[in-house]
Amino acid sequence: MSAHTSWVTEPSAINRNACFEIETVGSAKSVLAKRQLDGIGLGIIGDSATLQEALRLVRVVAPTNATVLIQGETGTGKELIAEAIHRCSDRSAGPFVKVNCSAIPSGLLESELFGHERGAYTGAVTRSIGRFERANRGTLFLDEIGDLPLELQPKLLRVMQERQFERLGGTATIQTDVRVICATHRNLSEMIQERQFRADLFYRLSVFPLALPALRERPEDIPLLVRHFAMAYAQRMGKSITAVSEVFMAALERHSWPGNVRELHNFVERSVILARGPVLSGSLPTVICTPESSVPVTLEDAERSHIIQTLNQTGGVVGGPDGAAAQLGVPRTTLIAMMKRLGVGPSPKSLVPVRAAASVA
Repeated sequence: MSAHTSWVTEPSAINRNACFEIETVGSAKSVLAKRQLDGIGLGIIGDSATLQEALRLVRVVAPTNATVLIQGETGTGKELIAEAIHRCSDRSAGPFVKVNCSAIPSGLLESELFGHERGAYTGAVTRSIGRFERANRGTLFLDEIGDLPLELQPKLLRVMQERQFERLGGTATIQTDVRVICATHRNLSEMIQERQFRADLFYRLSVFPLALPALRERPEDIPLLVRHFAMAYAQRMGKSITAVSEVFMAALERHSWPGNVRELHNFVERSVILARGPVLSGSLPTVICTPESSVPVTLEDAERSHIIQTLNQTGGVVGGPDGAAAQLGVPRTTLIAMMKRLGVGPSPKSLVPVRAAASVA
């Protein structure tokens, strides 16, 4: 069986003084690129030019106190980038406080941000400290800022400009020293036109806009991410996965991934859970087909792909208790006849080996 392989070798020593460090062994398409942030376990995987440009901007803006607006689709890693900015800033010793504006009911969001005094509303039996106070001398990350209610936007603008606020139900003015980083997957410019977002707040938040690329815009990073996630979950689950099917990897690279890195991460985890052998593969026709594709998947194509996938998992073994025929639930002779009819050879497709390595936390 001929195989085209490219191995992931042990990483070289990390420069603990560097904010971002790339480790490259072999070709850019077959290595795990790992960037460490101040020596802590916060990793960003990828070699693509679009991701590298985003990381360059992170390095530029991190040492400043400028407000950053991170824009990108859901699942592109906006929170990870926000934390990277914090960890590489002079405020890294301070708190990193996160607020998801879409996850908190609008009636409670003001209290979450600014706190409240006892008796401010029904059920407020004690004083509560808000996120702005908790983030003092640190960074406040406002995720999904596009979902901030209109009635709260002037209050956020005031604290951004004047660095002071009052707790809900209180009269004392509280000073705050907070760097604000915001993120959204929504088009704030369109929301301004539709009067759903204040223009003055938008200009105050977007001092330094930073756009993150969708995964479909950097397909060359998919093999790196797949290997990284596969190694991490195989190690965590105690599975000896040593290779990724070449057919499987090619299908992953063709997929549009509307959920971006988060979707890929969850899919690889599921594939590792279902893996029954040393070769990572998956259910190609039903899970990986590209939505934009105009070519329909025929029953014959589905049968061929499923047989190839099973042969990959068994290392090309057709018969026996652990062979492909047993896994597919058909007699050995029936499977051989199906393989001849579909033009599938006795050996599986080429495999792309990977080597288990420690995952990035």
